[in-house]
Amino acid sequence: MEEVFRRLKNPYWIGDEPGLTQTLGWIDAWTSRPSLMAVAAECAEDISAAIGFSTANKIPLVVKGGGHSYFGNSNRADSLLIWTKRLRSIELHDSFRPQGSPAETAIPAVSVGAGTLWGELYRKVARDHGRYVQGGGCMTVGTAGFIQGGGFGSFSKQFGTGAANLVEAEVVTADGVVRIVNAWQEPDLYFALRGGGGGTFAVVTRMTLRTHPLPDTFGAIMFEASATDDAAWKALVEQMLLFYREKLHNPNWGEQIRFMPKRRLSVSMLCHSRSESEMRSTWAPFFDWIAAQAGRVKLGAEPLILALPGRSFWDPDFLRKLPGITLADDRPAANPDNLFWATNLGEVGQVLNAYQSRWLAASWLQPARFDTLVNALIDASREWSVGLHTNKGLAGGSAEALSATRETATNPEVLDAFALLICAADAPPAYPGIAGYEPDVAEGRREAAFVRRAMAPIVALDPAAGCYISEADYFETNWQRAYWGANYPRLAAVKRRYDPRSFFAGHHTVRAR
Repeated sequence: MEEVFRRLKNPYWIGDEPGLTQTLGWIDAWTSRPSLMAVAAECAEDISAAIGFSTANKIPLVVKGGGHSYFGNSNRADSLLIWTKRLRSIELHDSFRPQGSPAETAIPAVSVGAGTLWGELYRKVARDHGRYVQGGGCMTVGTAGFIQGGGFGSFSKQFGTGAANLVEAEVVTADGVVRIVNAWQEPDLYFALRGGGGGTFAVVTRMTLRTHPLPDTFGAIMFEASATDDAAWKALVEQMLLFYREKLHNPNWGEQIRFMPKRRLSVSMLCHSRSESEMRSTWAPFFDWIAAQAGRVKLGAEPLILALPGRSFWDPDFLRKLPGITLADDRPAANPDNLFWATNLGEVGQVLNAYQSRWLAASWLQPARFDTLVNALIDASREWSVGLHTNKGLAGGSAEALSATRETATNPEVLDAFALLICAADAPPAYPGIAGYEPDVAEGRREAAFVRRAMAPIVALDPAAGCYISEADYFETNWQRAYWGANYPRLAAVKRRYDPRSFFAGHHTVRAR
């Protein structure tokens, strides 16, 4: 049993097991359960047959690709699992024209099987072909579920969401029909697939995604800082937000700024199209400010600042030369390309105790509201760590990113938000009924209470603010408005048309009625 729980920190081992999910459960919400049987689909016709069998025998259906659903929607006890892992094709197109579209709509694109992971797709598109495709930051997330949930990557402020880059999809609907869906063929279903929720409207078998010119460089800066007293901490929070507003609130920068208990700041930001010298020049005023604080604000260590060639950012041969950046699939016969970011290790096999998020409007960065935001972050961080995921709010992004994302099903609030604030608590792999490895329910509830207290001042900023469906609270009561805003009625109409019996169902998924 010890060996099993050791392996549960390897996302590739989890992904190769049809009965496992990347998150093992959520305290007082759900626990990962294996299906009664599984179909390892190799084509759309396999999925159509599985849907027919499920319907005829009244067996609930569940769909799993990467298995990263925080709500547990990629597992269900006593179900038939459609496992898309074997759908792994990748095909690059210099000029792709969606079915039924005019000739002038042809664009560079990549077609990818639904079971493909983002790490392997990035390698093929960026390293091998010198193009960029907008996907997730985590290399072991499945492509299809990510796109259907909306999907944010580190550089979404430049390239838009994953859903905004979906050009066409092959899907199997609840009636078992294989359909090619795009803006010209079944446009309502196409709209729903772009952020309406994974496994909700159809089973996706293949997607075609727009590709972009590959940036010359990708860069990263990581450091921690702390303050000795409350006045210095407030000054540090203010300075961080001012610096973000003036220097980083643009299409080139994304990722995380965390405010933590005991007056600690953690920064893990990525950028594109910037050299190392340009990055150092950008950040110099911030570090000069820290140096001028006479010891009341201190860096934990020398900041890590590096810039990588665009083709190297997801190249395993290059990444292995950078100590501490990636971890590897440690199975004896594993593919040496099976790497994942070291920063994602904590999520692997986790049990969630709590998870809440809220989009923060860019107007909070303006002078009239700035002090209120600063105080809310200070109050929240007394209780628990809160993170600003600046790549998951598109305010300050490129015109192309905003325009394309506006056409998707994601809550339109994302367009005006400078960040998605996330506050969460998790625990190492655990499972009920296994002596020595059971979840600590009491501790989970205690941490959930801390998260609720930390989120209270954030929610008070705007009680009606929405959040991102793939990183949200299992217990959200007004989930239809929170995840989709004014888009929910249109999504419900699509559901009624293509899945009137709600054959595809899960926690907080769009319903036919």
